[in-house]
Amino acid sequence: MFYTRYIKNKKIFSSDLIPELEHFFTTRDTIIRGSDNSIQDLIAKNKQDICNVLEIELCNLISPIQTHSANVQKVNIEQSDYPDTDGLIIDNKKQAIYLNFADCTPVILYDKKHNIGAIFHAGWKGTVSQIGQITANIMINEYGTKLENLYAIIGPSISECCYQVGDEVFNKLKASVNNIEGLYHIENNNTYVNLKKINKEQLLDINIPEKNIDVCPYCTSCDNNLFFSYRKENGTTSRHSAIIKLRT
Repeated sequence: MFYTRYIKNKKIFSSDLIPELEHFFTTRDTIIRGSDNSIQDLIAKNKQDICNVLEIELCNLISPIQTHSANVQKVNIEQSDYPDTDGLIIDNKKQAIYLNFADCTPVILYDKKHNIGAIFHAGWKGTVSQIGQITANIMINEYGTKLENLYAIIGPSISECCYQVGDEVFNKLKASVNNIEGLYHIENNNTYVNLKKINKEQLLDINIPEKNIDVCPYCTSCDNNLFFSYRKENGTTSRHSAIIKLRT
């Protein structure tokens, strides 16, 4: 279940499913990515406040350059740049990682046994490419992760009520899961899909236990007072973030 936390009286959200992992989803209050010059001082302050909570240096707060790909990389403690990357896996306790979102689906994976964490960015393109399964398979192959020890936290994103897609996108999403039933609806001849549930279904398809998955109820479009929405805000460049740090 998701619950509210605060950093300097600014709202963030976490899940009680993985208390072993420091993790949270930021909101409009705690923005750390936006191109508007008028908020750069605020972004810098929020980043420093987050680093203080995580007990890390600012240089150790790492984010990739996201391109709606299915590329996933392991974090190297000596590396800070990750171009063309939409998923990061971290196994060190010195750094923290974050990815940015404004309607696309943020997903955190955590191996409780090996203390390995990951975040991936699943818009419709990443979802079609099954980026969640790709990330999980890297953790399995590189760290010996067992599916029964793998937990998934699916964060705030645009929900089925607000996410209309065309036939081409729908057919690609349909092909990405074993069963699309219950993951979409048709209204006035328009198709609306549930990216959060489709990403959950892809994880279930590789036998991650359903009890190990927590799905955030918030819709970034309906709850635009809390989160940024690319669709509702006509292409905003501001983003909320998913952040993790392995505990010492």
